[in-house]
Amino acid sequence: MSSDAVKKITFRVQRFDPEKDRKPHFQEFIVPVKRGTTVLEGLLYIKENLDSSLAFRTSCRMGVCGSCGMLINEYPHLACHTQLEEFHADRLTLKPLPNMPIIKDLVPRLETLFEHHKSVKPYIIRGDNAEMEKPTAGYIQKPHELDEFLQFTYCIKCGLCIAACPTSASDLAFLGPQALGQAYRYCADSRDEGQDQRYQIVEKDHAVWNCHFAAACSEACPKGVDPALAIQLLRKGVAAKALRVKKTTAPALLATSLPQAKPKIDVPEFTVKQK
Repeated sequence: MSSDAVKKITFRVQRFDPEKDRKPHFQEFIVPVKRGTTVLEGLLYIKENLDSSLAFRTSCRMGVCGSCGMLINEYPHLACHTQLEEFHADRLTLKPLPNMPIIKDLVPRLETLFEHHKSVKPYIIRGDNAEMEKPTAGYIQKPHELDEFLQFTYCIKCGLCIAACPTSASDLAFLGPQALGQAYRYCADSRDEGQDQRYQIVEKDHAVWNCHFAAACSEACPKGVDPALAIQLLRKGVAAKALRVKKTTAPALLATSLPQAKPKIDVPEFTVKQK
């Protein structure tokens, strides 16, 4: 299909309005598309031209905010990040992300995701409270120490990993791959001293030991994060602590010894002397 050619695709969209409907149902829309058209652009066409009552989330349109996560042809995707020609089909089925309650149409309720994320203490914990409250300098971190957790910082909290997770589907209390992945992210940070606190949280029921290691979460992540790997590394840390074989390392030092200002550079004399 050339960039200017226009074809029509049927969007089969799950609709549900809790104020009117007893259960979800499907509605079909005919959407004109061309090469490069994304699923989100198709939904915007429906909302602007066919049915303004259609509800879905969107914000950045750049695969950064994670707002437009949904089930597209039975697989979790970001609508703004997914082009229609990837499916090689004339029909597309859209549903809200599973394993979460529905607010309306394609809008899932994400409170549990954020509550689980918050529960694993997703921030740097240090013993020097005065420095944390009123920072005077940064902490020294070497490149290989950053590499230990860098990929896990790319999580955008879209919920696609939870939608793909079979454990989340059967256990609503399960912390989920997003929260567990972020628990490891901070445990692996050389600046952090909160490992023991997080281990106490993730070693309980409905947490790290409930993962079946299907790795569907890692396959679904649109940012290339590998929460399945993070969970396995988190298990390793929890087990090592329980067996008392975990190696302890001192947290990163404060960079107070670094120069605060650039050194003065002597200016060479002019090549041509001024008269």
